[in-house]
Amino acid sequence: MAATQQLTIYRHFLNTARRSAAIYGSLARMEADSDRAAVFRQLCENELEHAAQWAELIGRAKSEIRPARLGLASIILWLTAKMIGTTFIAKFLIRGHEKNLHEISRLPDPTMMAEAARKQELALRSLAYPGQEEKDHHEGGFLAGEGGTLRAAVLGVNDGLVSNFSLVMGVAGGTGDAQFIVLAGVAGLLAGAFSMAAGEYISMRSQKDVYENIVRLERAELELWPEREQDELAGFFEDKGLSPEESKSIAAHISQDPEMALDTHLKEEFGLNREDLGSPWGAALASMVAFTLGALVPVFPFFFGDSGPIFAISAVLSGLALVTVGAGLAWMSGVNTLWGGARMLLVGGAAAAVTFGVGTAIGETIS
Repeated sequence: MAATQQLTIYRHFLNTARRSAAIYGSLARMEADSDRAAVFRQLCENELEHAAQWAELIGRAKSEIRPARLGLASIILWLTAKMIGTTFIAKFLIRGHEKNLHEISRLPDPTMMAEAARKQELALRSLAYPGQEEKDHHEGGFLAGEGGTLRAAVLGVNDGLVSNFSLVMGVAGGTGDAQFIVLAGVAGLLAGAFSMAAGEYISMRSQKDVYENIVRLERAELELWPEREQDELAGFFEDKGLSPEESKSIAAHISQDPEMALDTHLKEEFGLNREDLGSPWGAALASMVAFTLGALVPVFPFFFGDSGPIFAISAVLSGLALVTVGAGLAWMSGVNTLWGGARMLLVGGAAAAVTFGVGTAIGETIS
């Protein structure tokens, strides 16, 4: 690896550690529970130690290292933690640690850094899943986590913002009357929010019905044919490379606990985890609220008049919201946040521009 490339990587890890230290420090100060606050403080200190190590590698003095200033994303995390607590934020931060593993693998000797990252992740798990630190929670499926509620919320705010931004711009292109724009915007907001909620509920309810039926059938098979199901379980382990003796021993042990046997069969046969079935009502409500918040951004300025600056303010606010949502989705998906924000702005802006042009043409034709 070239020396210049190494320095670039070291600076990246230095800046990442300083930003992480700032986030952990702010969360420690706001955390009411003293034990959880202590964990956040320790995480902050660990990140500062890592930052000092990276600083030394690029020739900077360790004594100069301080937590970074909170950027926009960090401030949003802090505000979210203020509103709904640090447990959810800890789950969110685990996703960032998983993303860093890809970057750690680029180091000449990633072993030590990987071990430190693992310790940080375990500490975050103790905050995100109290009493369940050793459980294998898959943050890689972050958008599908929390029983589908989070996915519904993220997609809802995205749909609400893009669809109502396009609608408001289309109507604004055809008329300068703020009352018509507000009427159309609110109508689009309500129609979209209720249709999103209904669609999410039906989709989740149908999926849950299928999964619950599978669980019932599998439970009945375990009760009716325990020996056959135990043999089937042993077959799963043989397929994974264990010997027949080992497979039978493990299957016999698991079968002693009916619920463990059921969970194992569901996972091996259907890739199903009962804890991930989710709540249709929760997903519907999250989708409705998120869509409403997203759809409110472009129409809100028109409540205050119909002058030229109002149109510009609506466009700017919607553009900023598109960038923020796009960057957030990209971050959770493990891709470049700048590209994610720019992509969302380009797509949403293009949709709004097209509807504005169509609305202008229709408005001129009618007039």
